Amino acid sequence: MMPQPDIHLADKCETAAILDTYITLENELKKGLTFYWESATAILKGTGIHLRECKENDFSIEKHFFTALFLYSYFKAGIRPEKRIIYTALNQCLRGMVTGCDNILDNEYKKTLDTDLPEKSYKFRSIIDIMVSDRAVLDILDKGFGETIPRSQLIEASFETLRALSISGIEEAGEENGDIYLLTPDLILSKVHHLKTGILFKCPWAVPDLIDQIDKNISSSIKEGLYNIGMGCQVLDDMADLSLDILMKRHNYLASLIHYGDSPAEKQMLQELTTDEMGSKNLADKIAERFPEALEKSWQTAHAFIERGAKTLFSPEHEFMVDMTIDFLVDRIGVSHLITGRAGRQKS
Repeated sequence: MMPQPDIHLADKCETAAILDTYITLENELKKGLTFYWESATAILKGTGIHLRECKENDFSIEKHFFTALFLYSYFKAGIRPEKRIIYTALNQCLRGMVTGCDNILDNEYKKTLDTDLPEKSYKFRSIIDIMVSDRAVLDILDKGFGETIPRSQLIEASFETLRALSISGIEEAGEENGDIYLLTPDLILSKVHHLKTGILFKCPWAVPDLIDQIDKNISSSIKEGLYNIGMGCQVLDDMADLSLDILMKRHNYLASLIHYGDSPAEKQMLQELTTDEMGSKNLADKIAERFPEALEKSWQTAHAFIERGAKTLFSPEHEFMVDMTIDFLVDRIGVSHLITGRAGRQKS
């Protein structure tokens, strides 16, 4: 499991009003995650699979940073607190489905539900995450809105979650099928990452768009901010996953920059990578010295996307979160060693 970045967000709140907002969102995050956990517990009852008891730090903003970003987006849009909690629980359902699918596709394991299944039964743990999260969507909609919204509309809202996720899923299916061509960097951004991650970061608004009457100018701006943050995260992911993506024949922005870039030496080194070397953990340490020009361009692209998205998402009084978000994501995705000292990233 990747270590959590050593950034405690509450320490960065500069005024009492900002701290109050932080505490409000932290409490709502905990309530939303608890709502999801309770739904999952009820769904698993009688299956012989049990959820482990949650600890206090299981609900921290640091551990659920993306969920907290989506919660903030509802806060900024003026959605009522009780609805924000429900939408947060629904987002955890989406997270369970997306993470479970990614685990299976990428042959890795990132935990959503902490069950008593054998720790190394990664595939079945992922399957349970997907199945439970899928069933929890309608359960949470029923419990959250059942008394005020017709069931037919709630069923339609549950369908909308699948429609929203499917856009990204179709792109993943193409990669799994081997539909890989060496696209230019611009095409990877506009044709692949746009669908794979940019649109995915708008999915948490699929249900609010149906249920809440939010001014479209406001919601569109917020979703555009989330989209850009998602795009930047995917570029950072590509920096972290260069060798893995090449091995698995997946689109990778950094690989494209190297291939189509101005450095014949970097292109040659990419072509000379052997299968054994790409499978070695030591390659990650060599990427920075082998591909400095492409890494610089990749970092500039990621930084620009995340900075633009965060500036759009955060209100002026919370603008201090822009740089913090960039630092947090760099640490979370695990590319600090690739960009230390580069423009916009002066951490040692």
